[in-house]
Amino acid sequence: MTQKSIYQFTVHSPNGEERKLIDYKGKVLLIVNIASECSFTPQLKDLEVLRNDFDRDDFDILAFPSNDFGGQEPLEGEGVVTFCEINYDTHFEVFEKIRIRGEYAHPLYKFLGNKKQNGQVGSAPRWNFHKYLINRDGEVVDFFYPFTKPNSSRIKRKIVKLLNIRPL
Repeated sequence: MTQKSIYQFTVHSPNGEERKLIDYKGKVLLIVNIASECSFTPQLKDLEVLRNDFDRDDFDILAFPSNDFGGQEPLEGEGVVTFCEINYDTHFEVFEKIRIRGEYAHPLYKFLGNKKQNGQVGSAPRWNFHKYLINRDGEVVDFFYPFTKPNSSRIKRKIVKLLNIRPL
């Protein structure tokens, strides 16, 4: 396992259960910071469409709620998961709410946004729904600003390339 991969990190489910990111080894991932009261919140539905598009492939979406931008995530624990499922019929993994910027940011997000750490991308989230694309080796290969919709052709093309499958 390389220090340039996300596999070195452990995160928690909303109920506090420890989850090792190495469990996602071999999958292409889109990691997204989410919030339930953001103008970009409808992207939750787009994320689910994207997940469904690659449902039979080794692709997953990992969502991390955060209240770091404008206090737009007041929900805690399973409340975020329930919100996503009821309002946007999501089935991707939503983890516990974390800090994603600043001194108290979760180590995963410090890694994702720091080129010196991840070797590829230097873009810390500036708002909710910042997206990171991770290859099968757990390496950060690209990022997308919040205004880039999850099911955009730009994101889909990059996922198809990483999965090494025929275009949709």
